[in-house]
Amino acid sequence: MKHGKKYIETAKLVDRTVQYEPADAVALVKKTAVAKFDETIEVHIRTGCDGRHAEQQIRGAVVLPNGTGKTVRVLVFAKGTKLDEAQAAGADFVGGEELIPKIQHEGWLDFDKVIATPDMMGVVGRLGKILGPKGLMPNPKAGTVTMDVAKAIKEIKAGKIEYRLDKTNIVHVPIGKASFTDEALMENFNALMDAIVKARPSAVKGQYLRSITLTSTMGPGVKVNVMKF
Repeated sequence: MKHGKKYIETAKLVDRTVQYEPADAVALVKKTAVAKFDETIEVHIRTGCDGRHAEQQIRGAVVLPNGTGKTVRVLVFAKGTKLDEAQAAGADFVGGEELIPKIQHEGWLDFDKVIATPDMMGVVGRLGKILGPKGLMPNPKAGTVTMDVAKAIKEIKAGKIEYRLDKTNIVHVPIGKASFTDEALMENFNALMDAIVKARPSAVKGQYLRSITLTSTMGPGVKVNVMKF
């Protein structure tokens, strides 16, 4: 992969052989975020899990104390009074069965999160092939299949993010923007790491966290000292 001049310059600031202390890694990642837009800061956690086994899966959600810096558009599938409840709580889109063809046939995907009440999952299930690959399928473990739609909406709008293993047993999660203060990014990073450490499956033998890397959208990766966790 060919990198631009800016990337090559900022990459010189990072010592690839060093595992930085979390606070130093955050400060360094902010320094390497030199794009013309407000870059997203992401954490990539390589685990010792084998996601092919159900008992070694990691999946959950955590509310970042300082949010993600991104405006999240929420779609809620519900019926009856729950529709009004969702609207009052600030959902961007609410509806039921009538939204299915819009997503299936018109390719409408102007939302970032989907919440559904349990009684709507039969309907939402028909969208599995579209929502699943995009990571948009509501899931009880992530708190997006619930009767308490107001609470779910408020948490997502406040900065609740989902985490899960990808096919290579890595968790990729945004923890904020380069414009955040070091303190705000550290608080978000610590909240995420607490959740990941608690989510350790009992079936995992040996080292659970293999490596932790912080990056900005366009910047180089900065390794974090795993022994802290």
